[in-house]
Amino acid sequence: MQFSGRRQKIVRLTGDRQADLYPHSLQFYGQPPTENISLSEFETFAVDRLKLLKTVENLGVSYVKTSDQYATKLEGEFRKLNFSFRVETDEKSLDTEYDKRRKDHISHFILRLAYCQTEDLRRWFIQQEMDLFRYRFHILTKEPAHDFLKFNNLHYESISDEEKNTLKEELINSSYGFSAPKVEDHDFYKVPFQDALDLVRGRKVYLREGLAYIPHQEIVAIVLNDFRTRLSKALAITARSLPEVQSDERLQPLLNHLSHAYVGQDYSIQKNIGKISLEQIDPFSTKSYPLCMRHLHKALRENHHLRHGGRMQYGLFLKGIGLTLEQALQFWRSEFIKGKVDADKFDKTYAYSIRHSFGKEGKRTDYTPYSCMKIILSNPPSQGDHHVLDCRLPYTQQVLDLVKGMHYQLACQKYFELTHSVDDCGFSLNHPNQYFVESQRILNGGREIKTEVTQNETPQQILTNPAPKSATVPEENAAKTKGATKEAGCKRN
Repeated sequence: MQFSGRRQKIVRLTGDRQADLYPHSLQFYGQPPTENISLSEFETFAVDRLKLLKTVENLGVSYVKTSDQYATKLEGEFRKLNFSFRVETDEKSLDTEYDKRRKDHISHFILRLAYCQTEDLRRWFIQQEMDLFRYRFHILTKEPAHDFLKFNNLHYESISDEEKNTLKEELINSSYGFSAPKVEDHDFYKVPFQDALDLVRGRKVYLREGLAYIPHQEIVAIVLNDFRTRLSKALAITARSLPEVQSDERLQPLLNHLSHAYVGQDYSIQKNIGKISLEQIDPFSTKSYPLCMRHLHKALRENHHLRHGGRMQYGLFLKGIGLTLEQALQFWRSEFIKGKVDADKFDKTYAYSIRHSFGKEGKRTDYTPYSCMKIILSNPPSQGDHHVLDCRLPYTQQVLDLVKGMHYQLACQKYFELTHSVDDCGFSLNHPNQYFVESQRILNGGREIKTEVTQNETPQQILTNPAPKSATVPEENAAKTKGATKEAGCKRN
């Protein structure tokens, strides 16, 4: 892709040449754009794409992704930002379809440049692009979906009618919502089970001799795995060539702005240092901690120890709510020496990592608290770890259903509303420290709170806080929740 400081006349392709460039409304983004575009168009495309991904993220934590409300609101954003999202058939729409697909193609590659720089940025970008791709694939009808798979050389073996009849009972029992007539009317594909682990884990497919039998409507899970693999590799390649792009003084400020735009608040210690005392930690843990942090605090008090993953997650959270380095060292030392660690061993083994997290050792990196997305998607707990959701706490049936459906972020949103007696919290949770700040705001009657953090304003003020969350419920407020309480299976936050 080449850029020009002056707006140049854009060559419009027509007829078959347009069809050759963008034959489908859905793209795998295999080839980068090669045309010249103006810097003005570069910036407009990038900002609109970022707005779209932010909407995808926010809607994903406000609605179930398969719900009608989610689809309706996302379709409205597609139309508003002028992105292609379905196959258009009327002549008037076909006239503008090329421009929409071109914008979709170019804007994706622009954001690749901005979001390839760090692991967190890549993780966020991949997740939002996957959700965007899933929605677009779901709204494709059968014939366009087959055409898309064929065009991208995604060949999945469809089982014969004879084999379908032989396995009819197994396919009915293993495929949700399928009856005998429906099995006869739908295609089923055979793929190696390791390519369909998400479906296997959800018990949505029939397994036989190492093969998963997948109904056509679930094939999107397999396509998404392919899309994720390709995008992940592409971002790694882009990152290696990034220095050359950043040497262009026209692009560097814009790319830096884009790469920081999604994160909102970073809840770093500099903004609220020394705002809490050690005596406040226990009361805060029962009133304003998200469940992931409350469970870590409880495990620390009971066992007088946390393993490295838990210490990092909880330690950075405490840093974000206002604990100073001196307070953190005192807090961890006083707790560890109640167990099997004496003061000398603590100073030799554990104090360094605490100073390191505050940017006082090693590379002097001042680490920020983990977002919900990072907690959910990375650092899986192993035996002896406590950075998991506490499965002994009461769940209302409504929240339990969200947890069972693996909608952990929606469950967190509902928990906050129930335990703080609000019908609509009015914001999207994406960070444990944000949960703490908003909880304190409500508990203090809307007054300015001790640990309040000033929102970072992004250039052009195009974005608001995003959305992932962690399921939580303060113990002393649990009685306020309505409905039967049940034991929920232990799920990682």
